[in-house]
Amino acid sequence: MNRRNLLKSLSLSIGATVISTESLARLSDSTYTYKLPDNPLHKPLGKPVTAITLGAGSRGTVYGNFAAKFPDQLKIVGVAEPNPYRNSKYSEKHQIPKKHRFDTWEQVFKRPKFADAIIISTPDALHYTPCMKALEMGYDVLLEKPIAPTEQECRDILEMTKKTGRIVAVCHVLRYAPYFVKMKELISQGAIGEVVSVQHFEPIEHLHMAHSYVRGNWHNSKETTPIILAKSCHDLDIIKWVINKPSQRIAAMGDLKWFRKENAPEGSTARCTDGCKVERECPYSAVRHYHDDRKRLYVMDLPEDKSKHSEVIMDRLKTTNYGRCVYRMENDQPDHYVTTIQFADNVTASFSMEAFTSYHGRRTRIMGSMGDMVGDMDELVVTDFRTKKELKLVPKAEDVENYKNSGHGGGDWLLMRDFVQAVAQQDPSLLTSTIDESIESHIMGFMAEESRKQNKIMPIRMTV
Repeated sequence: MNRRNLLKSLSLSIGATVISTESLARLSDSTYTYKLPDNPLHKPLGKPVTAITLGAGSRGTVYGNFAAKFPDQLKIVGVAEPNPYRNSKYSEKHQIPKKHRFDTWEQVFKRPKFADAIIISTPDALHYTPCMKALEMGYDVLLEKPIAPTEQECRDILEMTKKTGRIVAVCHVLRYAPYFVKMKELISQGAIGEVVSVQHFEPIEHLHMAHSYVRGNWHNSKETTPIILAKSCHDLDIIKWVINKPSQRIAAMGDLKWFRKENAPEGSTARCTDGCKVERECPYSAVRHYHDDRKRLYVMDLPEDKSKHSEVIMDRLKTTNYGRCVYRMENDQPDHYVTTIQFADNVTASFSMEAFTSYHGRRTRIMGSMGDMVGDMDELVVTDFRTKKELKLVPKAEDVENYKNSGHGGGDWLLMRDFVQAVAQQDPSLLTSTIDESIESHIMGFMAEESRKQNKIMPIRMTV
């Protein structure tokens, strides 16, 4: 019997659960690798879905790159981006005609509808109005998280979606990552009995925190959104998704402890390039991170000529927030944040977001009546209390640039695959992260922030 037929004839039993081995490959005893099978509901496309991208930064580029790799599925036909370098680079990559290149999102909607969908990857504060306008004009929407900066705006978008009958897919990409898809599948099949409690941990990693939430675009919650939404609405959402029960109340604590002026070391300066006496030994040195180690340079808009990179990077450090001292920014985002959530049927969950780690990659523990699961996105270990057997599952997926091994577990392009099919077939059920499904985790986030500020347990109400 050859290996393929052998796998077809086998099944792996965990308690009452049978895991299909169609896509499993043995790595060692009790350890298997897998990838998600093709969705049988997907259909061949007669022509690619067309989309306009609002915001050609990091996230807009991720979704645009899906179109570049799979031109038979998605074609980018327009872009709105105020940064001339990004606008030009994006337009050239997707061969967007000049008449469909715009400086602002408002200009897009002055034209009659000329695509199937709008991709909204603008800054957080610019999600609500373009989304409402896109729905009004009959576009389907791929909406980067968070949905909107306020609870009422999130609810407004949901209401407009129902009114227009359009599709809004929220970029809760972890729902599409093979790791979390398998976790949810096993739980729903009873692999560990009844879920009793969940512990979920997001280690941001200290340099990622400094880059995005101290120096970067999300450093000020009043200008963007609170970090529990800007960073961790993914995590609240995945907890809700795998538990699959209504959330009822939430309590949160956390604050900005370290990245404050009073913690600036003696001899430090306003910028790392200003002759700071401790720059060489500081773990948050912008010179070391961006110039020496060449990390996270996608924010620098570097020229194609690599011989000019050193000069341009140093100029950016002298003129943008990315070169400023982490202790002297106008940042207010908490660098540690913990929440406790109660769901229906007395299921509880705890979530911790921590800046001060040397590593990244989400960790999850799920405790059930008949077994447990422990995972770190690289592997998921399932233990059955009844048989005392342990199964290790290793997911395989293509993680895209800037998110490899530390971000979304391959969920970015798997979301795009389903979004294209949903738009082509006009069937939102092909998505797991429609706004109807995704809004609850945002309400959880808003209530967590209220709990943190008011120092009290907050109810989670889906109706108002």
